[in-house]
Amino acid sequence: MIEPYESAWDGIPGAHPYPRGSRYHDAEIGVHVQPDGTEVRYTKRRLLPPLPAVADGTAPHTVNSGERPDHLGQRYFGDPGQWWQIADANPVLDPRELTDEPGRVIGIPLPGGAVGNGHG
Repeated sequence: MIEPYESAWDGIPGAHPYPRGSRYHDAEIGVHVQPDGTEVRYTKRRLLPPLPAVADGTAPHTVNSGERPDHLGQRYFGDPGQWWQIADANPVLDPRELTDEPGRVIGIPLPGGAVGNGHG
């Protein structure tokens, strides 16, 4: 649960480069210094741990025709932008692979499940 004072930081421009719900919220920010001394900030690569053979912390979902990752984000997390949590819990490179095959069973992270880094 987000404490009221924590969510206030999200509303301050420049306080954090990514909102709390973003998959990059906890990603490390790097700084590249160009030859002229100009600093360029960038988000370092966000690596996921290998998925276990049996995905602990997930519930099965059978994909229906016409579903999209954002639909599932809305259904399971109340926010279509949280589709990335489902993508992180499944072995896909392109999030569209999650729903491109009706009948496919995918894992949906459970609340408090430790899939990926657990944050955005």
